[in-house]
Amino acid sequence: MKRQLYLWHRWLGIALCIPMVLWLISGIVMLFIGYPRLLFSEQLAGLPVLDAKHCCIEPTQAMMAANPSLSPTNLRLTSIAGKPRYLLTYPGQAEIAVDARSGAVINQASEQQALASASTFGQGAAAEYIGLVHQDAWSMARALDAERPFHVVYIHDDAQRRLYLSHTNGRVLLDVTKQERIWNWLGAWLHWFYIIRDVPWWAEIIIYLSLAGSVVAILGQVVGIMRWRFAQPYRSGSHSPYSHGFMRWHHIAGLIFGALLIAWIFSGMMSMRPWKLTDSRSTLVQADYQAGALFNMSSPWPMQRIVEHLLNAGLPVKEIEWHMINGQAYLTAYASTTQSLTLTMAQPGHAMQRLPTATLAQAAQAMLPDKPIHLESVKAYDFYYFERAENSMYSNHARRLPMLRVRFDDAAHTWLHVDPYSGAIIEQLDERRRLGRWLFNLLHSWDWIPLLERPWLREPFMIIFSLGAIVISASGIVIGWQRLRVKSSHTKRLYSKP
Repeated sequence: MKRQLYLWHRWLGIALCIPMVLWLISGIVMLFIGYPRLLFSEQLAGLPVLDAKHCCIEPTQAMMAANPSLSPTNLRLTSIAGKPRYLLTYPGQAEIAVDARSGAVINQASEQQALASASTFGQGAAAEYIGLVHQDAWSMARALDAERPFHVVYIHDDAQRRLYLSHTNGRVLLDVTKQERIWNWLGAWLHWFYIIRDVPWWAEIIIYLSLAGSVVAILGQVVGIMRWRFAQPYRSGSHSPYSHGFMRWHHIAGLIFGALLIAWIFSGMMSMRPWKLTDSRSTLVQADYQAGALFNMSSPWPMQRIVEHLLNAGLPVKEIEWHMINGQAYLTAYASTTQSLTLTMAQPGHAMQRLPTATLAQAAQAMLPDKPIHLESVKAYDFYYFERAENSMYSNHARRLPMLRVRFDDAAHTWLHVDPYSGAIIEQLDERRRLGRWLFNLLHSWDWIPLLERPWLREPFMIIFSLGAIVISASGIVIGWQRLRVKSSHTKRLYSKP
């Protein structure tokens, strides 16, 4: 049995130590440089304040112009190239833009329009058109699939950004700085094996490599403990049978950092949601929370007066988003990620910073009308609701406080996180999704509030432990190479005999 353990660890380790080293090195890079994305804060920073005097047709007119037979899942009033545009989202297709002044549907953005949009977003910096790109190393996110191909424009600013714009409406979808372009070759692009992203079994390759890596690391931990003499040392005086060289480094580093390496490899596998183990089983439908379609909204005020009202309330509004809550249409106007006002379309005169809890509770109750719900106002970040730094893969949207948590007594023990500033649903977590929070976020990126609040402690620890895990894998590569050379030499001598 011991010999089998040694052999399985040896030969699986020889095959897997190289991807382990690549994952660990790229993981250190990702601690500081995340995969490119356009943050909501960056999007708002590149927009002008809406001009009430030259704005706008009614949102119902924009919806009729875009698609008279289907209500959009999302509706926004924003600016593209400094001009007001309605953006409407429908499942499985690129966003449809409607000119907020003329009501004309915009079906295609030209090279000149893309340059104008990029220059406006870049605060007037010189823009250089690169071309139409379907996909490259920085635009592989599946969330962008409906918008492909992209106009790509280089901005001559301090960050030397490449902007990716919708070919249908000219909206900026992604910005990539020079620093992100350089470091992501060694970071996310390498960590997620994006070189084979278009291979149909890309996810399965990562899952089974991670599974095999976890087995190798566990076997190594078992073998390492078996070979360590706790009481009586070996003749060399060492508690390890290896008195020097890479075998000693591998043995001791494995005992010190092996458990953490197992946790990282396993949790990396869980990030892929293998075999749907952590997929949601909740049957609650968010459409019941909305209880209506945007098509049905109406307001006693014209859109121009609503914008004027928001500006007079002291909000330099840059973008407006509509949503339904329990059959009632609301709009939320944003000046920044932390400055917003919400009002009802039916009674637009009263702008609110936060919606009443009773309103949100009533909408949530419609998702499970036959059982009581439990409300909790979350006033400080906790294990299931927290904010990450901008370089993180979870930094797309700012997570404001307080937040309303709704607990349901359904079979899946579902939680709903609701943003009281807009009434929008932030996320829906059942017990399986919360389990995934433990098995991935905590074990892999140490998303634990005491550490997230102290990056000066979290980041050095992760680097030190990553370096320890690299010693395990890198020494394993050398040991494996030495073993293969010996094996090859022995085979050559065997077959060279007459």
